[in-house]
Amino acid sequence: MLCTSAYAARNAGGVDDAEGAYGVLFPLSQAAPNSRMTPGALNRDVTQSTIHSTICVKGYTRAIRPEEGYTERLKREQIVAYGYSDRRLRDYEEDHLVSLELGGSPTDPRNLWPEPHHVVGGWGSYAKDRLENKLKHLVCSGRMSLADAQRAIANDWISAYKQFVSQVPAEKRRHRDDD
Repeated sequence: MLCTSAYAARNAGGVDDAEGAYGVLFPLSQAAPNSRMTPGALNRDVTQSTIHSTICVKGYTRAIRPEEGYTERLKREQIVAYGYSDRRLRDYEEDHLVSLELGGSPTDPRNLWPEPHHVVGGWGSYAKDRLENKLKHLVCSGRMSLADAQRAIANDWISAYKQFVSQVPAEKRRHRDDD
């Protein structure tokens, strides 16, 4: 369904994004991945003893990020596997459950899922990006262990957001802070 006015979009369960395009508003139940399909997977090269030569180095995640062709193909497949009725790629980010900033596997499909951008309450991909950045800063500053950050984001990223960022997610999109 395509809505052209902001009023129509809000009343049809959708949102207007920053570019003025209509996007689907997903239920809160779809803010987290299916744990059987996307349990998370780690990058063996990133450990507590290697963080200062891996994730804490500017440019690290850019160097290991998978090619867009790979993630777009996987996103198409996983949108179907997740049973989402909305098949528009622009409504999702093919996201790493355990982010690259926290030593998540770059290419293992068990660590990637089609995360909706817009979820009821603001709990979509943009909020998770803020949490990823916050946890990376805590790990790299020595205020949190890598394992604790990985566990927090993989087990329940919304609870982790409420604990480490804010009780309420910011509504606007913010660029990644990974590099």
